[in-house]
Amino acid sequence: MTRPSAFKIAPLPPKDSQRTPYYLQLYQRFRDAMAEGQLKPGERVPSVRSLASELNLARGTVDKAYQMLIGEGYLWPRGPAGTIVSPHLSSPPHHSRSYTSSPQQTVAPTSQQNVTVSRPDHLQPGLPALDAFPRKTWTRLMSRQLRAQTRADMAYPAATGYPPLKQAIASYLSVSRGIHCQPEQVFITAGYRGALRLITHALCLAGTTAWFEEPGYRYARICLAQAGLHLVPVPVDKEGLNLAEGLKRAPNARVAVVTPSHQSPLGMSLSLPRRQALLAWAEAQSGWIIEDDYDSEFRYHGAPLPALKSLDQAERVLYTGTFSKVLLPGLQLAYLVVPLNQVDRFTQYAQHLPGPGMTLPQATIATFMTQGGFARHLRRMRTLYAQRREVLTTALEQDLGHILSVQHQPGGIHLLTYLKPYHGATTVNPPGLDQQMATVARQRGIGIEPLSPWYLGQPDRQGFIMGFTNVEDSTMAQQHLSPLRDILNR
Repeated sequence: MTRPSAFKIAPLPPKDSQRTPYYLQLYQRFRDAMAEGQLKPGERVPSVRSLASELNLARGTVDKAYQMLIGEGYLWPRGPAGTIVSPHLSSPPHHSRSYTSSPQQTVAPTSQQNVTVSRPDHLQPGLPALDAFPRKTWTRLMSRQLRAQTRADMAYPAATGYPPLKQAIASYLSVSRGIHCQPEQVFITAGYRGALRLITHALCLAGTTAWFEEPGYRYARICLAQAGLHLVPVPVDKEGLNLAEGLKRAPNARVAVVTPSHQSPLGMSLSLPRRQALLAWAEAQSGWIIEDDYDSEFRYHGAPLPALKSLDQAERVLYTGTFSKVLLPGLQLAYLVVPLNQVDRFTQYAQHLPGPGMTLPQATIATFMTQGGFARHLRRMRTLYAQRREVLTTALEQDLGHILSVQHQPGGIHLLTYLKPYHGATTVNPPGLDQQMATVARQRGIGIEPLSPWYLGQPDRQGFIMGFTNVEDSTMAQQHLSPLRDILNR
């Protein structure tokens, strides 16, 4: 049984004396208390209601701070039993991040400083809006599912996923992505990388040559390389993957890994002629297309594009999607749609790989989808993300337009910025400059990603990938860009 913590939050300073939002101040105080041992693993923290009353703050302010701490794994919500400090917390970083409003107070680390770097989340790409997650609805649905669990639900979960969730996904894909599939064709996996592991094992792809977009999603590249695939970089242009170049570089390839709806990270869509040509190539080669349909839910200009899988008559496309970017990354749940004639084979291999985990979160998602909450959440996020993207784009162009150029994209949840020739460089920046700058930015709590590592070969451009979903307003945009401006203006 957990006991309440004796830790007390001191009153926050008057609003006029700090530009730092209250929820960030509160977040930092909890982090500092954990680092200093005042809050220990397993201790119960005050409820949102009681802490808001004690500090004379709005409940939404306290809830936002708690959601950040929960999202980063520092706090652990337990429903009616209250929220506790994560029992798995070992040694939190000490003063790893500063939220002061003055950029002069943020000091770049030197070789003499003993700096421990936490995982930064400001401007981190691939992260949904944590403040906009429908927590109350989610908590209610999960509590209901927990109360309704039977002994069978608490036993070993199905290796291919919770059947009602598979049914809900099949229905959702039929309406939203034009993919007509049976629930047995849907496999729930432990994240996108879990889907890739299942594909590579079930199809015995070790040693197979594969086309991979250049630049392309580097975490998928790492996973596939570890599985033994020989990846050949194929450049993309305004129409997406350049098939002619792929045939020239690797005519014997039997796998193509693509992001056709929203190329990762450049943002263009694979044109219809190239989609048709890619499908014809896969059929002629008896090859496979791995379609990563990431971010397809978020398109801000025009109607969403149909999935490549919806055009697949020869059954050569393996379709993947994930809940990480539309709900919560901590769920670590993705889904894979395989051809009907491959279901038995994939089911056999799924029995011997790490599965999707507990039934409870899967059941919660299934109910969320079937009751219409998922569709409502996506509609709300499209509107919210369009606004937040505009906020960050405007701030970038006004404050850093002399250093960065923003690559405007029709969809997605990140911005791509290119690094202009830097100071003494006339046409080309020194190799690795974006990586060096991103490393310093991460040490200051700014989670941008450099573009260079997304190339398998020599990068032809440098820049940064930035998430905008958690940039709530122009004040927050300025706050996040302040340390970045200091780094880039050196």
